[in-house]
Amino acid sequence: MKKPIYLDYHATTPVDPRVFDVMKKFFLEDFGNPGSNSHEYGDIAAKAVSEARKEIGIVINSLAPSEVVFVSGATEANNLAIHGTAIKLKEAGKTHIITSSIEHKAVLDVTDELERQGFQLTYVNPNPEGVTDPQEIERAITPKTGLISIMHANNEIGIINDVKRIGEIAEKHGVLFHCDAAQSFGKIPIDVQEMNVHLLSISGHKVYGPKGVGALYFRKKNPKVEIEPLLFGGGQERGLRPGTLATPLIAGLAEASRIAREEMASEGSRLQELKNYLFNGLIEKCPDIVLNG
Repeated sequence: MKKPIYLDYHATTPVDPRVFDVMKKFFLEDFGNPGSNSHEYGDIAAKAVSEARKEIGIVINSLAPSEVVFVSGATEANNLAIHGTAIKLKEAGKTHIITSSIEHKAVLDVTDELERQGFQLTYVNPNPEGVTDPQEIERAITPKTGLISIMHANNEIGIINDVKRIGEIAEKHGVLFHCDAAQSFGKIPIDVQEMNVHLLSISGHKVYGPKGVGALYFRKKNPKVEIEPLLFGGGQERGLRPGTLATPLIAGLAEASRIAREEMASEGSRLQELKNYLFNGLIEKCPDIVLNG
C-alpha cells in the first residue's frame, strides 16, 4: 500500500542519511560512556560530546561550549529553563513571569504548574497576524518580573517573533529572556548575543536529527543565569541534567546542526519555492484560501 504524502515537518523530520552515518559508529563501535574517562572508549565519546557543544555554540553564537547542556529535547529544555530559573528567581522575590497565550504546551504546561505553586503569570495575546507584540510584553513588566518566555517561530502558523526586540526590552528591565527555538534552530539565523537571549531551547528532530535529544543554552555571564536542577543523580552536565549522556544522539544532533548551518541559505530558498508552489496550486483550486501567519 502506498504511503500518503508527508507534510507534517513541524512535528518531526526524518533523520538525514549523513546524520545516521555519524550516529552508527557510536552505537556499534565507539560505544563508550563519556563519563568514563579512564580509558580510550570513554575518551572518544567525551570528545564527541565536547565537539557537539562547540558545533551548537557556533550555530547560535554562544560564548563558551559550557553554555550548552544536552537534554532529551525541547520539552525538557523548556522545563529546565522556565521551572529551573523560576525557583532561583523566587529567592530574589521575582515571582512574575510573562509568556504568550499561543506558546507550545511544553511552555504553557510549565507555566500552569508554576501558577499552582504561587507564581504570577501574564499571558500576552498575539496580534491578528499571530505575532506577539514586544510593546505588549513591555507593558506587562512589573517590579516582580523575573522571566519572559516567548517562542521564536510558531509551530502551527509559522510566524517569526521579533526576538531581538523582546531581548532588548528584557535587557533594559533586567529580566531574563527565554526563547523556545525548537522550530527556528537550524532554519533561520540565531545569534543569542545580538538577540539578548539568556536561555534558548533546541530540538534535534526538527532539523533532520534524531528524536530524543535536544539542548538548552544558558548564559554564564552578563547576566549569569542560575538554574535549579529538576533531576538529581550522577552529576553529569554540571549537575543540571544528570544521567549518562546519549552520545549517538548528541553526535547526530551536532551533525544535523552542522549541515543546517552550512545549507541554511540554500535550503531556505528551496523551501520558499515549494511553499509558493503549493500555495499557488491550492489557491488556484480554492480561491477563498487565506494564508495564516
